[in-house]
Amino acid sequence: MDDRLALIRGINVGRAKRVAMHDVRAVMTRLGYSDVRTVLNSGNVLFKDSRGTPQDSARRIEHALTAHLGLSVRVLVRSAADLAEAIADNPLGSVADVPSRLLVVFVRSHRALARLTPLTRQDWGPEALGIGRRAAYLWCAEGIHKSKLAASVDRVLEGESTARNWGTVIKLHALATASRRA
Repeated sequence: MDDRLALIRGINVGRAKRVAMHDVRAVMTRLGYSDVRTVLNSGNVLFKDSRGTPQDSARRIEHALTAHLGLSVRVLVRSAADLAEAIADNPLGSVADVPSRLLVVFVRSHRALARLTPLTRQDWGPEALGIGRRAAYLWCAEGIHKSKLAASVDRVLEGESTARNWGTVIKLHALATASRRA
C-alpha cells in the first residue's frame, strides 16, 4: 500500500465551501481507501492506496466529492515520497524565517510550474519566489493575505494548484512518515 496525501483546494477557507472532515473521510473510505485520516480542517487527507497513480486517485476523489457532497473542487494527490522531495527541494530555506508565511504551491503538472518562470524575473522584494522540481515556494514576508506575489502566482496557475504553509507541510510529512513506521 502506498501512503498518499490528498490536498483539496479551497475548502474551509473563511466561509467558502464549508465541509466536515468526517464527511470527507466517509467519502474516501467508500472509495476503498484505507487508513483515511484528515489533518487540520483545511482539506489535507492522508490515506493508503495500492490502485493506480496519484493522478487516478485525484480524479476519483474529485468526482466522489462532487457526487456525494456537492463540492466542485480540485484535488491534488502526492505520495509520501513526493512530499519528502518537496521539503528537501525548498530553495527559500535561508530567506523564510516564519513557517506560516512560506507557502509551498503544489501543481497539477510540470507545465503549470513552468508557467511561473516569467515571474522569477521580477523583483518581488521583500517577497521571494523559488521554483523546485515539484512545487513553487513563495515567501510572503508581510503575510499571505497582503501578498502581491501569491495573488500573481494564483492568477498564472488558474486554479491548477493548491498551497500549504511550511508548518502544515512539515506536519503532514511527519504524520506520513510515522504512518510508514507503524
